[in-house]
Amino acid sequence: MSENRLPLLAARDATAPLAWHAGQAINARRYLAQVHALARTLPAEGPAVNLCQDRYRFALALGAALMRGHSSLMPPNALPETLRRLGELGAEPYAFVDDDAADAAGLRRVVVQPDALEAVGNAARAGRGPEGTPEDGASGAIAEIDAQLEAVCLLTSGSTGTPQPHRKRWGPLVANIAAEASRLAELMDRPTLHGLTIVATVPPQHSYGFESSVLLALLGGAAFDSGRPFYPADIAAALARVPRPRALVTTPFHLKTLLAAGVELPVVDLVLSATAPLSPQLAAQAEARLGARLVEIYGCTEAGQVASRRTTEGEVWTALGELRLWREAQADGGERFLVAGGHVVEPTPLADILELLDDRHFRLLGRSNDLVHVAGKRSSLAHLDFHLNRVPGVVDGAFWVPDEVVDGVARTVAFVVAPGMSAREVIAGLRERLEPAFIPRRVVLLPELPREATGKITSATLRRLAAQHLGAPAPGARAAPQARSELDLAARHEAADPIVEIAADHPAFDGHFPGQPVLPGVVLLGLVLQALARRPELQTLLGGTPTIEQVKFTAPVRPGARLRVRLAAAGSGVAFELHEEACSVARGKLMPG
Repeated sequence: MSENRLPLLAARDATAPLAWHAGQAINARRYLAQVHALARTLPAEGPAVNLCQDRYRFALALGAALMRGHSSLMPPNALPETLRRLGELGAEPYAFVDDDAADAAGLRRVVVQPDALEAVGNAARAGRGPEGTPEDGASGAIAEIDAQLEAVCLLTSGSTGTPQPHRKRWGPLVANIAAEASRLAELMDRPTLHGLTIVATVPPQHSYGFESSVLLALLGGAAFDSGRPFYPADIAAALARVPRPRALVTTPFHLKTLLAAGVELPVVDLVLSATAPLSPQLAAQAEARLGARLVEIYGCTEAGQVASRRTTEGEVWTALGELRLWREAQADGGERFLVAGGHVVEPTPLADILELLDDRHFRLLGRSNDLVHVAGKRSSLAHLDFHLNRVPGVVDGAFWVPDEVVDGVARTVAFVVAPGMSAREVIAGLRERLEPAFIPRRVVLLPELPREATGKITSATLRRLAAQHLGAPAPGARAAPQARSELDLAARHEAADPIVEIAADHPAFDGHFPGQPVLPGVVLLGLVLQALARRPELQTLLGGTPTIEQVKFTAPVRPGARLRVRLAAAGSGVAFELHEEACSVARGKLMPG
């Protein structure tokens, strides 16, 4: 192989699984055949935008675009406005989609249908390929990619919400994944990742999900499950469907939700988590429940994967491969930290403050743009979030620094999900962990934080939350009804909460979905209205035509479930929550019509 060309797939047994779809294995040979077949159908010019949600179809689209020499754009979301603006980056892209009904905002669609590609490949091998496409009959050949090809352009929203393009060449991507795969194999006491199957809760369009699920399989020797399970029960089912050794690629936010759901979890051999933040307590709980080693990956879109650590073994990070880090003083008296070597060809600044132990080991102190200066003391929002999420009873939380200054000091605000806790109790927990200067002036208790699919929450989102909850209670007071994190589930109402048994033959399960029956959300809302009819004092509050202000379905409801329906007044409306034993399956709020 030429030094200027690198493989699409790392050396592996072509008959071994590369991907799993609904419990069925797809080997590397079949993947390559379908990649070549799809490449024959693509336009002559790129770029492509990869909107495929199915991870295997995403990998097919990626491989086909690479074979045609096209870059793949990966936007932060698939909103029409975002897609319409992609043309500003250069040529008008075409869009890979999972099905023909997908909205591509007017872009030319290429529907990725693996079964149909078999026929295309067979026709090509018979010398009947579409006019103007290769007919070399080499659909099973090892694919080689120009190392200098701009393989992907990651469009990330970051913390500001404004998408920024980050272009990645194939050569550095291959080196990046080789370093990551080597480190993970070492931490698992394995020679390689061959035979490991990845189940990921993060989307393939995000840099972390792209590198640590799709590329870790293509270039690192692992395999991946094609789905992206969201609900805890679905994550457990996806893990159980694939063989061991298996890995869960996830985020601290998703991991905390999974462990809190109370579902039975299969043994996992590796948990790979992003850093967002992950407390040692959560890491230890995950290792105990899943029987796995938990490894954090630290990186950024600009540099890719940079370092790793096993969280339960300490706070020191170790750089991957040949990467080296150093500190550079700034003219304004500040400092920045840079990384280079290995897959990072040019010195690249990091957006974080580090404590360097040497050029390969460091402690992570927080983002350089989230430093907090209060009363002459310095911390970071990431550090404050870390300690907030360690408070017993806190499910999720994030600090925010308002623009307003009180008595010459900008005091922090904490948005917290902590069922059953008061703001005073949250403050008490923080006093054990933080200096008095960083204790929040306000604690706003919420049902959930509106995080993105990757677990991030942007500064713009926190600012909107602040605008919605300006009347948040003082630290010593209980939250106002509209800012409570859960229903007011006083003991006197517990006995009155109706329990509904969902029959296994409930007609709503028919076709929803075959082989994986799930009770539709509209049926759950119907149960809420039935419970409301038995609470005249709440029905009077809402009137005859209540409206849904918000609703969140947090776990699937299967045949035979026993649901408890809870209702409580919440300001001018009524909050509701449905539980299956200790697991919340839906919650929301009704308002007068």
